Amino acid sequence: MSARVLVADDQAVVREGLVLLLGLLPDVEVVGSAGDGLEALRLVAELRPDVVLMDLRMPRMDGVEATREIRAAFPATQVVVLTTYADDESVFAALRAGARGFLTKSAGAEEIGRAVAAVVNGDAQLDPGVQRRLLNAVMGEPPPPPGRTRPAERERQERRGRGPLPDGLTPREAEVLRLIARGLSNAEIAAVLFIGEATVKTHINNLFAKARLRDRVHAVTYAYRVGLAEPETGGA
Repeated sequence: MSARVLVADDQAVVREGLVLLLGLLPDVEVVGSAGDGLEALRLVAELRPDVVLMDLRMPRMDGVEATREIRAAFPATQVVVLTTYADDESVFAALRAGARGFLTKSAGAEEIGRAVAAVVNGDAQLDPGVQRRLLNAVMGEPPPPPGRTRPAERERQERRGRGPLPDGLTPREAEVLRLIARGLSNAEIAAVLFIGEATVKTHINNLFAKARLRDRVHAVTYAYRVGLAEPETGGA
């Protein structure tokens, strides 16, 4: 069954290009397009799409406010944000408003299709640049006073020293959480841990319930905050 998608962007050439691009995907049906947030909200009420591809900077009602209104009134409709720059501060406001996917406008048709499929299936999809910004924000705590250790750093030390896991997580649930933080899908986690995909879903449901997590984006920030994931470092 095809995902029903609404495109919202104030630039006609971008909007029309996205409609054409998405029309090439076999599992996507474009049901409409909007030139601003107010029109997007009206069309969601009329068409009830599965996903809205939402620009952030639009007249009358911007993408953040439109996302908030749509998620409040039509929770079955998911929002994937399309932003020009991965460092746009509005991305974080859109996350708080309920967006489940974040892509830059340089994304190709296949990447957009994967994001649409992910949010329809209850997952989240982050552009790598957006994910780095998100994790930097989570890790960017102010330095502690001399002689004191930041809570997050203290928890990371406890994790490395096999201290107690947060929120009653089991070791297997913690390992699944670490792999989620690395950006792995359920199928990839199953392959790494040599378990079935249904078992992975069970672990995810359990850890989400214990840690009161909303989605995979929330899970990533939680994993870094409690020290169950480490920021990746690249070589020179």
